[in-house]
Amino acid sequence: MDSSAKYTLYGSSLDELKTLAERLGLPRFAHKQICRWLYTRFADSIDSMTDLSKAARATLAEHCELGLSAPLKVSVSTDGTKKYLFRTRQGEYIESALIPDGERMTLCVSSQAGCKMGCKFCATGRMGFRHHLSAIEIINQVISIPERDKLTNIVFMGMGEPLDNIDNLMRALDILTAEWGMAWSPTRITVSTAGVAKHLPRLLDEQKVHIAVSLHNPFPEERKEIMPIENSYSIKEVCDILRRYDFTHQRRVSFEYIVLDEMNCSMRHIKELSRLLDGIKCRINLIRFHKIPDSPFFSPELEKIIEFRDTLTKRGIQTTLRASRGEDIEAACGLLSTAEKK
Repeated sequence: MDSSAKYTLYGSSLDELKTLAERLGLPRFAHKQICRWLYTRFADSIDSMTDLSKAARATLAEHCELGLSAPLKVSVSTDGTKKYLFRTRQGEYIESALIPDGERMTLCVSSQAGCKMGCKFCATGRMGFRHHLSAIEIINQVISIPERDKLTNIVFMGMGEPLDNIDNLMRALDILTAEWGMAWSPTRITVSTAGVAKHLPRLLDEQKVHIAVSLHNPFPEERKEIMPIENSYSIKEVCDILRRYDFTHQRRVSFEYIVLDEMNCSMRHIKELSRLLDGIKCRINLIRFHKIPDSPFFSPELEKIIEFRDTLTKRGIQTTLRASRGEDIEAACGLLSTAEKK
């Protein structure tokens, strides 16, 4: 192997580590030892892998690197939310948000630097697309924060569209959930999507994680105005796919709905949501809009959002209002990285 282009250990599967160990002439079970050091013990150096011989560690260090990178900075909200800023190998910036809530501690991770989706209410969408995150850049957000061992849940709701980066997403999910990896239960992980219908069946067939669909308006023409993805993949197509899967047991599907004043919270929207989601066992998570600079959108008064929630619930759709967190540290995706880039 060329030592000038070292192999990155984190982000590798057990089979890939086996191939690597054989290529380097390491002992027979070295790949399993390395895997444990990566995903169970979270090694911060190759030299710390002490059940490998000194010779094996020297060979590994000559040809490989761990691939982890610490966050550049952290912003802390008065409500306990933390926002971590990372730099990618291409020189872009990405964000992860840590959200404590009683006994739960959720990490919101990014899957891309920037985003292609162009949603009008999203600061990341304004950035445009920069690049896909590799599996290690996704996993690094989990492993490299001080609260790593306290995490209870992971949500792919940060920067980027996870299903637009399907191969690296699936690799990261395998590492998180595999017995040889971090062995997380899939029920502790949620993947959000704006509705990339082309890749949704693969995610549903190969993984057992929860699904969250960014809906925000049930009418196609109105949804197009704020979510251009409706031109390529309609929300009806997404719902038709979801109806083919069982969400009555451990796996759940939810619909994310940012409530925008005078735009998507009328009685006609309630009626259309009831029609669109008929036959899907799901919940709607209402989200208050986090104001972003120069945005024409506003959040309604809290009383109006509560009335919207209660009316949907009466119609048989379980509807919750997500608590607004971290506004004082610009927790909306893309704001911190945009500021750092400037």
